[in-house]
Amino acid sequence: MMAVRCELCGSGQLHISSFLGLCPACARKPESREIAEKAHEKSLAAFSLGYAHGSEARCTQCVNECQLDDGEKGFCGMRANSKGRVGPVFGDDAIVDWYYDPVPTNCVAEWTCPATLEHAAGKKNLSVFFYGCSFDCLFCQNWHHREGSSACRPKRSPGQLLKAVDRDTYCVCFFGGDPTPQLQYAFCFCESLVENKGDAVRICWETNGSMSSGLAARMADFSTRTGGTVKFDLKAFDENLHFVLCGTSNKQALHNFATIAKKMRESGKGQLVASTLLVPGYVDSDEVCRIAGFIAQLDQAIPYSLLAFHPDYLMRDLPITTGAHALEALAGAGRAGLTNVHLGNMHLLR
Repeated sequence: MMAVRCELCGSGQLHISSFLGLCPACARKPESREIAEKAHEKSLAAFSLGYAHGSEARCTQCVNECQLDDGEKGFCGMRANSKGRVGPVFGDDAIVDWYYDPVPTNCVAEWTCPATLEHAAGKKNLSVFFYGCSFDCLFCQNWHHREGSSACRPKRSPGQLLKAVDRDTYCVCFFGGDPTPQLQYAFCFCESLVENKGDAVRICWETNGSMSSGLAARMADFSTRTGGTVKFDLKAFDENLHFVLCGTSNKQALHNFATIAKKMRESGKGQLVASTLLVPGYVDSDEVCRIAGFIAQLDQAIPYSLLAFHPDYLMRDLPITTGAHALEALAGAGRAGLTNVHLGNMHLLR
């Protein structure tokens, strides 16, 4: 690896993304915003997307609250202003795909999933992948969801997805991309599923948690009713660092996480899980400790998974997470008060 110079402080370091041009220390400073925004504008422009600073109509789907002119798409690319009304680009349909996995499946929450604990042999998970995302993570492992023309992608109705649920379907998990931009589609499906199956099929989510408070509550209600899992990928705790890495704020995600934790603790149903990707240099043990401390204040028993990073998308010049980094973060999460911490993707550790 070659040292890269930070555009803000001028220091040369090994663990600096050349695309981003900010060292880990400067990435936590408010002054980093301008540099980071330029990097994200470049990233989004490759897919004909960008920050929406129009003047006509505001989208209230997520933390971005894009201000859209007529005909303009939002940050996620899945919502737009059509004659003064903001809504899904494809109406009642969605850009979505799905496939089956045997349970216990390979999702991030597998290690604490009821399917694992109940040994649901012969059953399967219906994995539902949404295109589009409300974040622009420069380290995204699924960045291909933004490639190509949306006209060539699968547009499907909630009814088509409902037909994919058979008697061997143990759970349905929404992920992506992220479910946030197309949640109305997911809710339409969930309502029909519960009407037909009751609580026989668990409803689960893997999300960045950036949706509006009302949408987050509704999402959690489906998991609470069916005994499903809501998994938040908490990218960072420091808001400046989060903006640098993901192009937007983490305030809504943290608020939603706290609200859902309270709801599930009071109901005694459903499961809330958190995960964090250990991005070398940027998401260090101190950052993990802050995230873990936040979670522990809500409920020390909330499962928390630390995931090994491998170079991808626009951070391909960073190294793979080391074993020392992972173990230090694991210990820090424990010191912060969490009692159920797990290391994932261990095969990647160096």
